[in-house]
Amino acid sequence: MHPRERFLKVAVFLLAFAFAPLVWAQAWPEKPIRLIINTAAGGPVDQVARIFAPQLGEALGQPLVIEHRAGAGGNIGLEVVAKSAPDGHTLLHTSGSPIVVGPHLYKLNFDVGRDLVPVAPTVRATQFLVVRPDLPVKSVADLIAFGRANPGKLNFGSPGNGTVLHIYGEMLLRAAKIQATHVPYKGAAPALAALLGGGLDFVFDPGGAKPHIKAGKLRLLAVVLDARSPSFPETPTMAEAGADVGADPPYGVYAPAGTPREIVTRLNREIGRIMKTAGARAALAALGPEPLTASPEAFAALMQRDRERFGAFVREANIRAD
Repeated sequence: MHPRERFLKVAVFLLAFAFAPLVWAQAWPEKPIRLIINTAAGGPVDQVARIFAPQLGEALGQPLVIEHRAGAGGNIGLEVVAKSAPDGHTLLHTSGSPIVVGPHLYKLNFDVGRDLVPVAPTVRATQFLVVRPDLPVKSVADLIAFGRANPGKLNFGSPGNGTVLHIYGEMLLRAAKIQATHVPYKGAAPALAALLGGGLDFVFDPGGAKPHIKAGKLRLLAVVLDARSPSFPETPTMAEAGADVGADPPYGVYAPAGTPREIVTRLNREIGRIMKTAGARAALAALGPEPLTASPEAFAALMQRDRERFGAFVREANIRAD
């Protein structure tokens, strides 16, 4: 074979190899996309997914089929996606807790940081620090003072040992140097019900408390956000109240590691656009979370920082999962 002919064949092969991912990504999606939800149907993660999934399916030309794979603190759903083909046809929508806390509490058959690619954040949930209305406190400072005056008499509930909402409670106790008994429940809803029934003194709640706050059935002391909640602008953040626990890790969409960059970029762009629409904002306003957008790189960096932050506290406080 003539050297020039050989050179041309090699050049054509290299060009084809270089452009193959782009051509493949342009053909995506070729079939319906599975959207794995790692919690039960009807919960906040599911509700947020149902806001963006229909519009995302329309934009991509293929429907998103929601599939619930709950259990093991959200890790069953994570593992399903982590071990799926990286072809853009299997995605995950999850809260931040399994991403930033789970790796420090469970022995996993996968690596969250290595086997999942952060695609796009969706919302930052507003966590409410609420107390039963007959507790004689009207601020975080009052709660701390009450705890110091009545050592060991306070209790608080959470959706379970090792959840982010449990950790916020422990962070508050450590920052305030007070004691309280932690009562774990099987989810946020039963913990909130116990508070409404007078069986608990306070909880950090992901949004179910909102109508009860407005109805006067619960007293709101502070919100876990970087800035005040538009729904309750008169209520301070935890940082403003002098007991900073940091911002809540955002909900977001993830893909298996190795998913083509072009697909990740397209998904990030479309999800960000949808979360900024008036319809999505109105739907979220009724639920409580605030829409959040960021590039894949910024989202990945944020979750890595939170994974390190929560990991340090889990080790320091010797927190264990159920």
